Amino acid sequence: MVADSEYEYDLLVIGAGSGGVRAARTAAATGAKVAIVEDRYLGGTCVNVGCVPKKLYAYAAHFHDSFDDAAGFGWSLSEPATFDWATLRDNKTSEIKRLNGIYQRMLEGADVTLFNARAQLVDGHTAALKDENGVTHITANKILLATGGWPWVPDFPGNEHALDSNQVFDLEKFPKRFLVLGGGYIAVEFASIFNGLGSETHLIYRGDLFLKQFDHEVREFTRNEMDKKGVNLHFNANIERIEATGSSYNVHLTTGEVLEVDAVLAATGRVANVQGLGTEELGICLDGDGKIPVNERYETLVPSILALGDLTAGPELTPVALAEAMQLVDYHFKDKQPTPLDYATVPTAVFCHPNIGTVGLSEEGARQKLAKIRVYSTEFRALKHTLSGSQERTLMKLIVDDETDRVVGVHMVGDEAGEIMQGIAIAVRAGLTKRDFDLTIGIHPTGAEEFVTMRTVTRH
Repeated sequence: MVADSEYEYDLLVIGAGSGGVRAARTAAATGAKVAIVEDRYLGGTCVNVGCVPKKLYAYAAHFHDSFDDAAGFGWSLSEPATFDWATLRDNKTSEIKRLNGIYQRMLEGADVTLFNARAQLVDGHTAALKDENGVTHITANKILLATGGWPWVPDFPGNEHALDSNQVFDLEKFPKRFLVLGGGYIAVEFASIFNGLGSETHLIYRGDLFLKQFDHEVREFTRNEMDKKGVNLHFNANIERIEATGSSYNVHLTTGEVLEVDAVLAATGRVANVQGLGTEELGICLDGDGKIPVNERYETLVPSILALGDLTAGPELTPVALAEAMQLVDYHFKDKQPTPLDYATVPTAVFCHPNIGTVGLSEEGARQKLAKIRVYSTEFRALKHTLSGSQERTLMKLIVDDETDRVVGVHMVGDEAGEIMQGIAIAVRAGLTKRDFDLTIGIHPTGAEEFVTMRTVTRH
């Protein structure tokens, strides 16, 4: 695409997270003149305060169990294992700085102009960029909003003492007593992480059971496993107020209970990061779900302004933003009509302990959409734990459309569930049947082979 002489750029991307950077680089590869604006850090939430540091901390938290498990295999530690928070925190920071540099080099290599500034929309083709030198206006044929989400902390007395998920990675001191408020995957993951690192950990959730978007059997199984690992779960409870008492906090719950802790994390959801962006002034307002409405071409109500990723409806997942970015470029810079993304078969994982991996329909969702289903499920103690002595168990579950024999949902709670589910997701996306699963030879001895050896229907 040749630059439109009416504008300085063919595409201006606001936000240098995963989706924004992918869109910028892919558009630039078509010959478009592209600029990207970022006022915080390259790589966005995922690289800096999301997927990457969270997974590194989850790895760290698993060592506690590994040390305990080793004894059954003949290993003994001459001295008790100790954990140093500062080492983990600072090594994580070094790795993220390395990744920030990679993102900058990728943009430079793609000939994308990077502005380190804060952007505000002026009109459908103009943005004001503010930095320490003042304000500059630049124009573009199309402007892409890729600013992602931002943590939201509920309003209650003392909420200023609560950390959000951006802040929790860089605590100066390790909290020996840790409390997390929330029932989504971020809350559940951090409860497992700090419990594994050695904190006395409490999870507070206002509902009956966390992870409400997941399969109910998976939710119950995960609750039981986290409880066994020592996470203190408080359901049907909320924070009434937080009182600072010197270096600790008294957290008053709606149940009347008072918990004394060293840190409180409010993992209560994320909202579209549009504050100060100027969207409302142009008539681009959030919908009832707090998202920017877009059409199939990722166009907002102002057609020259596009949006993708966590700003819009759909799974708030990095790979989804990457896929949307490539589709957006196909639509606007390659004149292609790509196949719409199949959001129903997007796999995901929750890196709690043990991990959750899932793709496709939950059992409840399948019952709502399909006339008749078959459910195959199994739970077992993994071979590793026959010697480790751990009481951790694994759950695996297949949901089959009885009419077509297609596997429409697969769920797992257990070691490396995310790694295993990536391969299974290909089968579900491809529409393979239960017979295809049955005809696939398993790898023995592995836990994953259970997905191709389940023959007995658990329930219809």
